Amino acid sequence: MISIVTPVYNAQSFICQTIEMVKAQSYKDWELILVDDCSKDNSCEIIENYLKEQSDERIRLIKKEKNEGAALTRNRGIKEARGRYIAFLDADDVWLSHKLQSQMEYMEKEKAGFVFSAYEFGDEDAVGTGRIVHVPEVLNYKQALSRTVIFTTTVLLDTEKIPKELIYMPNVPSEDSATWWQILRAGYVAKGLDEVLAIYRRPAKSLSSNKLKAIQRIWYLYRKVEKLSLPASCIAFVGWAYRATVRRL
Repeated sequence: MISIVTPVYNAQSFICQTIEMVKAQSYKDWELILVDDCSKDNSCEIIENYLKEQSDERIRLIKKEKNEGAALTRNRGIKEARGRYIAFLDADDVWLSHKLQSQMEYMEKEKAGFVFSAYEFGDEDAVGTGRIVHVPEVLNYKQALSRTVIFTTTVLLDTEKIPKELIYMPNVPSEDSATWWQILRAGYVAKGLDEVLAIYRRPAKSLSSNKLKAIQRIWYLYRKVEKLSLPASCIAFVGWAYRATVRRL
C-alpha cells in the first residue's frame, strides 16, 4: 500500500480537488493522510463534511494541536503511515491520474527504493504552461547538491529499502531538499522517471523575493546542514544557480 502524506494549511481552495485527484488514481491500493497544521480557514470543516458525505476508509484527517510548519507536519503523516510506500502530495499541486501506477511499475522495473519524476509548471489554476522540468535517470548525493530537481510531489519511497528514519524531514528551510540529501548521503541513489506525472502550481507573486529566499535557503543547507567547506559550497551553488535559472526560462 502507498501512504500519501498531504500537509494541510489554509488549503480550503484546493483540498476537495486534491482528494478527488487521489481517488481518481488508476492505482487503488493507497491511503491518504491529511495532516492539518492548525489551518486558520475552513480546511478541516471542508474535509470533515466531505468524508461524511463520501465515506472512504482510505482517507484520514489528523488535526494537530500546534502549528509547526511543513516538515513536522509531513513527519506526523510519515509516523501515522501504514503502507510500505510513502508518497508526498501538497494540497495545491496536481497529479496525473496514472502517477502512482507509472511510478510503482518503474520502481519495480528498476528495483529502486527512491524514485521521482518529471513535472510541468502550471499557472495559479494548475493549467500546464508547457515548461517541463526533465529529470536525470540516476541522481546520487554529489549530483543532487548542485541540482534541486527532485520535486516533493513526485517522490515515491519504499520503506523496506530506505529506512524510515531517513525519510523523516529535518525542521530546516527547504526541508524537502535536506531530506533527499540525507537519504542520498547515506549511500542510496534516486531513480528519475523522465515522464511528466505532476503539475507544480505557481501563483503569480514576487519572483525576485522568491529567488532571494531560495538563495538564502540553499546556502544555509550547504553550510549549516551539510556542513560543506566554503569552496565546496561555492562550487555546488554555481551549479545550482545555473540549473535553477535554466529550469525557469
